[in-house]
Amino acid sequence: MRAPLRDSPVARQILLLQVAVVVVLVVGAVALAGLDARRDARAAATERAVAVARAVADSPAVVDAVSLGDPAARIQPYAEQVRVDTGVDFVVVMDLERIRFSHPDPANIGRRFVGDVGQAPQGRVFTQEFTGTLGPSMRAVVPVRAGAGTERPVVAMVAVGITVQAIDRQLRDDLGLIGLAAAVVLGVGLAGAWLVSRRLRRQTHGLGEQEITRMYEYYSAVLHAVREGLLLVDGEGRVQLVNDEARRLLDLPDDVVGRPLEQLGLAPALVAAARDGQASDDDVYLAGERALVVSAAPARWAGREVGAVVTLRDHTELRSVTGELDVVRGLTESLRAQTHEASNRLHTVVSLIEMGRAEEAVAFATEELEVAQRLADSVVEAVGDPVVAALLLGKTTEATERGIELEVTGDLTGSGVASRELVTVLGNLLDNAFDAVTGRSEKRVRLQASVREGTTRVVVGDSGPGLSDADATHALDRGWSTKASNATVPGGGRGVGLALVAQVARRHDGAVEIDRSPLGGARFAVTLRRATVGTPAPVEAP
Repeated sequence: MRAPLRDSPVARQILLLQVAVVVVLVVGAVALAGLDARRDARAAATERAVAVARAVADSPAVVDAVSLGDPAARIQPYAEQVRVDTGVDFVVVMDLERIRFSHPDPANIGRRFVGDVGQAPQGRVFTQEFTGTLGPSMRAVVPVRAGAGTERPVVAMVAVGITVQAIDRQLRDDLGLIGLAAAVVLGVGLAGAWLVSRRLRRQTHGLGEQEITRMYEYYSAVLHAVREGLLLVDGEGRVQLVNDEARRLLDLPDDVVGRPLEQLGLAPALVAAARDGQASDDDVYLAGERALVVSAAPARWAGREVGAVVTLRDHTELRSVTGELDVVRGLTESLRAQTHEASNRLHTVVSLIEMGRAEEAVAFATEELEVAQRLADSVVEAVGDPVVAALLLGKTTEATERGIELEVTGDLTGSGVASRELVTVLGNLLDNAFDAVTGRSEKRVRLQASVREGTTRVVVGDSGPGLSDADATHALDRGWSTKASNATVPGGGRGVGLALVAQVARRHDGAVEIDRSPLGGARFAVTLRRATVGTPAPVEAP
């Protein structure tokens, strides 16, 4: 059976512990202050008794009375007057045999003094706490000398005392002030503990220690076990939790927890997605050399937003394979269109034969075949890579269908660049160029390729509206969303495509230049200087 205290909220446990600590400290302080006040009160009473006793012992009236007959008659009135004036409880003058000459109770005059006198007969001051006829008291015994000076003989002694009861009465007044101060300190301490507990309750949402421990253990296990990257940020955009996969995908430093997203060098759009408080699913962003599928969702507790949860999946290899699949799909569409066109041409040939014009039918069929073959041969010869050739053939057919004049010149033979990376560069540049000239009166796109001394250069220009200097500056920025509503690259680009082109260029120690094309639109020149270690091998056509 669980202990009730452990099942209670952490805030309540902290409150009880703080209250216990405050109470123990205050009670301990009061006890120590009381002991100190008691010791000080008794020390002060002893000092006052010594002072009064010295004053009486130095009085000429006392010295003279001791040397005359019947000293009690002379000393008793004087001693009582001193006792009343100084507020002590007794002033006793005695001879060296300890026979009293004075006492608050006249019946005790002539009797022996009760208590020690120490070395007072030898001329020294003696103090002690002793229980005499008036009860427990702090007393001082001082010698009375025959004249001035320490060399004079001791002729009598003076004992002055203050009862412990009187001291305790004064002490109670002092303890009242101490108790009042302790009550104020206790009240302030309890109020502070309550405020801390209230804040802690808000921070911990009223959870108990076992619940918090269980949540941390389970959540930590889940966080590091999942294969997706997980990033949890608070309402101020600071990283609170991050798993190992997210560290790997985003190249995060070891001290990432507690730092704002803006200081981590992440894509601006990725940071905005994590902080805008809106749910987003499977958007693609670039982070360094990786294409990431990112989903973000606001985290809420008790109806209020407390941050955001961001999931990350590596889409780099999948995107490369998808690019190749797009090439195959484009080639399929091209073949479908060519099949439809071939069917029309076949009907034309058949009709010419039926009309008895066989020679014209043969000439028409031969001419169309030669045109198609020349196009295919020229593209394959210029490229030298079946995958890239298939891409260009598909783009040629697409350009024809969209009424775009596509001009392909140059040679990519021996480039040494992987097929999938050439597909990324050529496919994205041509797609952007096609989009740029769509809706224009003149639709022209020019592709120029060359390989010299191991350096591959691809230049794509169009007759579209082009890019302003400001647009060209940001066109290759990483982290632009693939969603059409978030596309920020002017000219109809889908954002992440151009960023992927720049990424390929960086991997090959190259660059991307953007300027004005002779055709009137934008001109993108991509230079790939060398193939990096670990670049995927070219994919051969089946």
